[in-house]
Amino acid sequence: MRHLYLSIIATLAFNFIFGQNLTAKVVDENNNAIPFATVQTGENKGVITNEEGFFTINLEDITSTQITFSCMGFTSRSLSTSEIENNSNVIILEEFVDELGKVFLSTTTPNADNIIRKVNNNLSKNYKIENQTYRFFHRNTAYADFNNFEAKITKASGMRKKQHEGVNNSLDDLTSNIVNSNTMYFQDYMGDLMVEDRKEAKLKILKATSLIDNSNNFSIDNVQTKAQDIILKYLDTTLTYKLKTGLIKIEDSLSLTSSKEEKDNEELYDVKNLKGETHELLHDTQTYDDSFMKKIINPELYKYEFIDVTGFNGELVYIIGFKPRKSKSKYAGKLYVTDESFAVIKLDYDFAKGKRGEKFNLKLLLGIKYVENIRKGTIIFEKKVDSTYAPKYINKEEGRYFYVSRPIKFIENSSAKNKVGFNFLIEGSARTKQELFIMSKADLDKSEFTSFNEPEDIPYQKLKQYDPTIWEAYNAIEPLAEMKRFKGSDEQ
Repeated sequence: MRHLYLSIIATLAFNFIFGQNLTAKVVDENNNAIPFATVQTGENKGVITNEEGFFTINLEDITSTQITFSCMGFTSRSLSTSEIENNSNVIILEEFVDELGKVFLSTTTPNADNIIRKVNNNLSKNYKIENQTYRFFHRNTAYADFNNFEAKITKASGMRKKQHEGVNNSLDDLTSNIVNSNTMYFQDYMGDLMVEDRKEAKLKILKATSLIDNSNNFSIDNVQTKAQDIILKYLDTTLTYKLKTGLIKIEDSLSLTSSKEEKDNEELYDVKNLKGETHELLHDTQTYDDSFMKKIINPELYKYEFIDVTGFNGELVYIIGFKPRKSKSKYAGKLYVTDESFAVIKLDYDFAKGKRGEKFNLKLLLGIKYVENIRKGTIIFEKKVDSTYAPKYINKEEGRYFYVSRPIKFIENSSAKNKVGFNFLIEGSARTKQELFIMSKADLDKSEFTSFNEPEDIPYQKLKQYDPTIWEAYNAIEPLAEMKRFKGSDEQ
């Protein structure tokens, strides 16, 4: 029976050894994937399982004879690589048996407010937040679904009837492609983020890639650009055009030639943007007054409830639920707090019932509506050798509904000033997910920080489909199945 059970698991698991890498899956006793489990391959070395329970490690990077697997609520387990392979690359973790907690709770139930008070009293002891260098791997995943798209020529002075019909037919084809598409985009990059304080940081990118189907890249800006490019093809390509929406001028000298030149320069990432999103994710985990975690552990903003106890690496952990106390507080979730040090080692959050994020509704006046309806995530901390805690993994997902309707005019930069107007309407939902895995952390080298000149942009490798060799030398986050299946094209 045991052999049959493992065989079933092995059939379901993604199971192979690629070169010097080992890929395996961590599951519970019911064959459910265990996401975000720590896979420790040596002192301050290892990876974390993805949302499907999979991980990949570089066998040459292992400095211990045993690989240790641990996760909140489960008993830790250590195995050699041969033992993992002998078990069909499936690691089963048993649920944590809370004998200590049962004895403890038989006398008194812990008070959630007291626990949170002790968390706040121990912040400076438990967390180092300045003068740190983080070696990290960052993955961005973006999705877009379009419910409605319309683009039609409404006025075309200087355009012949066949041109008018041709451009509308081309826009109809674009409409069909957009409404029937599901846009997906992946961006990976690795580097060193040198953090001096809450404001000052420098980013050194070591490697960056993108995985996108250019023929199916339908962000809001990209959709408008595709529609504009179609219209430009039917206009006089020797001229340039002003581009206006209502009374607002968007472009002063737009041409089909300049649009092509911009596409030739797309394979660069803006370092300032990459630094901003990485530093912001780290800031969420810090103990500054305006950080996300500090707001969650603020008793003036949130109510707390003791839920249960569990264990992690042999230590008792309190599970504390939280929900809004004031109307401006938006989140509900769970905090996991250690019994001995009163450190938050995990935070799960989501919008509380009836709560939403940013809203912008000027649909009738400006033709724009925006509602943020998803914001959730997980923050996991790791205990370091000096007994402080540092962020290990951050997962943040955001989603929004959008509606944009605008009239756009092309006006010739010529004495004739011929005009072409079209209506542009797009409606749908977009979702983004950021994952930040901290591979290592060290004290900031002040001289290196001072001498390093951060570049404005860096080149990245554009991929047509997932390639397992790209990150095989690093212990990066294992891609989900959707990324492994992804295939794009070179069409623009």
